[in-house]
Amino acid sequence: HMFCKICGVQSFYIPRSNPGEYSVMPHCLDPGTVKSMETEIFDGINWEETMRKLESESTGSELSG
Repeated sequence: HMFCKICGVQSFYIPRSNPGEYSVMPHCLDPGTVKSMETEIFDGINWEETMRKLESESTGSELSG
């Protein structure tokens, strides 16, 4: 996670679920630089189980474990 050296807010990070991507906090963007954004609810307490469910939904199959 990267934090602002002035105010301490987490500005962006590389998510464990998508290590080839970045997640950026919308309040850290300059006005007018983004036309739209999508948010998703994610159960971070049960990370492994949530990832299995998401992978299963994206492939259309049920994973056990």
